[in-house]
Amino acid sequence: MGKLELFLHGLPDKTPAIVKAALAHVQFETIHPFLDGNGRLGRLLITLIFCSHNIIKEPMLYLSLYFNSRRDRYYQLLNNVRLTGDWESWLAFFADAVVETATQAVGTAQQLMKLASDDGIRIKQLKRISGSANLVHRAMLARPMASPNWIRQKTQLSQATVNACLRELVNLGIVKEVTKQKRNRLYSYTQYISIMNQGTELPR
Repeated sequence: MGKLELFLHGLPDKTPAIVKAALAHVQFETIHPFLDGNGRLGRLLITLIFCSHNIIKEPMLYLSLYFNSRRDRYYQLLNNVRLTGDWESWLAFFADAVVETATQAVGTAQQLMKLASDDGIRIKQLKRISGSANLVHRAMLARPMASPNWIRQKTQLSQATVNACLRELVNLGIVKEVTKQKRNRLYSYTQYISIMNQGTELPR
């Protein structure tokens, strides 16, 4: 672990960030320092390396789904590194994972931006209440599953105004009340969540 820490800090020699993340992941999984959670920490280490090198500004690129959907190949390549030193095949696999995951993330971001714009246009048609409804909409872009109380705190609108806005957004089909309760309700920005969930289903 000590040598791995030095490597992460660029010692004895600096390594390009993507190569460093690929090598560090294998080394961490090989060391397997903890009784539980090594896989999660090893995958998180990749994202943290990307952030520390300003490859990404926020921890928004996770390779877990790519690895899980190709689990047999993933474990085979890790073992090949340990048994035969086949780093090249692992690095090629890792690079493909980064490219595919980044491409998917960009596509998702573009869909979310279009959704926000299209729904914003529909909200403007509410006229009298459109300003307040737009604030509620923006709040739910930040948290697509939210309670009226949280929205009130986020927007500083009155509870009555928040409730009125939510009713209008439900009527427009933008949000949906998911608890079917009179109290402690939760509202879901359903299309936003649907876009975020695209491609996350693992093959059976």
